[in-house]
Amino acid sequence: MKLLVAGSAEVDAGKTTFTTGLIERTGVRGYKPRAGNGYWYDQGDYRRAVDEGRLYGKDAKKIAAANGDVRPEAINPVHRLWLPTPGRGKGILGRDGRRFLFDRVTRDSDDTYVVNGQTEIPPAAERAFPLDSAPNVGSLSELNELMADCHAPALGALAEEIETRDGAIVESYADIARPLSAFVPDAVAVVEPRRCRIYDGGRYAKACDVASGSAHEGRLEERVESVVGLLDPEASVTLPALSSEERDDRTVIADAYQDAYDALLASV
Repeated sequence: MKLLVAGSAEVDAGKTTFTTGLIERTGVRGYKPRAGNGYWYDQGDYRRAVDEGRLYGKDAKKIAAANGDVRPEAINPVHRLWLPTPGRGKGILGRDGRRFLFDRVTRDSDDTYVVNGQTEIPPAAERAFPLDSAPNVGSLSELNELMADCHAPALGALAEEIETRDGAIVESYADIARPLSAFVPDAVAVVEPRRCRIYDGGRYAKACDVASGSAHEGRLEERVESVVGLLDPEASVTLPALSSEERDDRTVIADAYQDAYDALLASV
């Protein structure tokens, strides 16, 4: 059983809350292939990262904890650190208001880094991570080449691991339709505040192929709403609001989202 959890909002869609409760409900291992956080908006995560010399975010940490004794990097091979740049033009990745500082890419427990050569790295990050020896990119074409040589093999290795498992729950990032381009789930949950829409996995994957083709962040990626606009959901379930304390309790989530989980598993 392979399940995909995606979000129709770029931030705060509720994907990780849904995913950790689903892991609790099913006992199936969860993955977060790609993730990122911001130097400004996620300062707590950033400070923890430089203190530990390990770059990962709270979403990967929660999913890894739900899995048991698993390192976040083992289920999250690619993590990007962003820097807000108010009042400045678009950077390498064509995003207004922010630019990437560096990526952490993990394969076979080995971390490598890719650094944006067009921006200044915070001193604490320079001290915490081996960035002096990391490749610097100064253009989108250079970044694409490095992503093909570095990111793609790490994501491919994770995809192979997922393929060999009897069950897997894969959480996407931001509002991207799927984090692994070849991943064909059995069923998909598209989560947003107050609602979860359930889709057949095969039809969703075909819709991803149809919708693909617009350049975004240096890759060809499909947005969730572009994909689900081509499909009718098999079910749409209202999600109850949860407090921050309830969102930290996987048992409470599994109980509160029971109807959505029942609908998702029934579509497998």
